[in-house]
Amino acid sequence: MAEKTILCYGDSNTYGYDPTTGLRFSSDIRWTGRLGRILGPGFRIIEEGCNGRTTMYDYPDESWKNGLHYLRPCLNSHKPLDIVILMLGTNDLKEIFHASAQEIAENAGRLAAVIQEFTAEKQGSVPQIILVSPPRIGPGITSSPFRGEFTQRAVTESAEFSAYYRQEAGRRGCVFFDAAQYVRPSREDSLHLMPEAHAALAEGFGAVIKGS
Repeated sequence: MAEKTILCYGDSNTYGYDPTTGLRFSSDIRWTGRLGRILGPGFRIIEEGCNGRTTMYDYPDESWKNGLHYLRPCLNSHKPLDIVILMLGTNDLKEIFHASAQEIAENAGRLAAVIQEFTAEKQGSVPQIILVSPPRIGPGITSSPFRGEFTQRAVTESAEFSAYYRQEAGRRGCVFFDAAQYVRPSREDSLHLMPEAHAALAEGFGAVIKGS
């Protein structure tokens, strides 16, 4: 049986940002590492998480965090791919972008379309895409270390992610996964995941992949 390659393309919650230290969780704690152990032999996990990554918005001084800019090179470097877990959108809720949940979900859908079109051309097959509606932002964000970057508007909009991402997944022929059904952000910063949330997320993805 050929090994299946899974690309995990996301932001700091895919990178494994530790909200208590600002550093990175070890691979045995990150959901990507846990997912590899759940799936076992026959699967290879590629971690492509970047702190601050957006769907397709440019920061004034860090345009390299635009998820669209790096997507094609990433797909080309790691091909052939069998599955892509796409979890982006949280950083789009920063006030600097002032984007709505609907706009962000549509952007995520465009990234899914890029994956489909690019892989069809470059590897001759299209991977299964798991389009993830990101975890909600906690109400404590306005007093967290990330206050100012995110406001109460981000909390409200993140609660709308699920409905819009579900629509995009259906439109693009992707598997829909609602992360908010599995995890909540930490009390430490209302944005990032604690170890138990990483474990729950890995279990959820594992069940979907094993069932596909």
